[in-house]
Amino acid sequence: MTALILGIVVVLIVFYFISTQRELVKLDENCNNALSQIEVQLQSRWEELTNVAESVAQYDEHESRTMIETIRARQGATKTAGDVNAQEDFMGQIMSRIMAVAEAYPQLQSAVNYQQLIAHVKEYNENVRISRMVYNDTATKINRYVRQFPSSIVASMLHFDLREYLKVDKEEMRSAPVLFPKKQAQQ
Repeated sequence: MTALILGIVVVLIVFYFISTQRELVKLDENCNNALSQIEVQLQSRWEELTNVAESVAQYDEHESRTMIETIRARQGATKTAGDVNAQEDFMGQIMSRIMAVAEAYPQLQSAVNYQQLIAHVKEYNENVRISRMVYNDTATKINRYVRQFPSSIVASMLHFDLREYLKVDKEEMRSAPVLFPKKQAQQ
């Protein structure tokens, strides 16, 4: 009788271990996939930014050449959340430079090609934003599993670690335009 109970307990533990391992692998793969999706969106956005920089060449060749060389040197693989955060910071710097050139040349701002390219960059920005949210949601799920008991025991035995979250630049958040201002309190 004791051997039967012990056998059932061992089978339950083995079953729990296997099901937890499978769930951790699934969450890990979802996280890797989400990060890969961000990389695809970032690459598309880099290509579009290069096109914008090339369109700036008609107005300011030195600035355009500098931006293109900088973009080519800085775009790269995104293997971690830190890589994505670094590329996002750099992307903001390049966009600021492009906007500064556009302000200096009003005819550039009104050029149809430039407007279309900027619209594409904005579209890719939105795609990256959505991909970042998916990644952070997936990272939350795996992090919860890695930290909660008893799945934390299995995670630690199988070397599943916490995933880093993608961060938002606090300065960028403060300078973002307010789309829906708070309603004034009625007096």
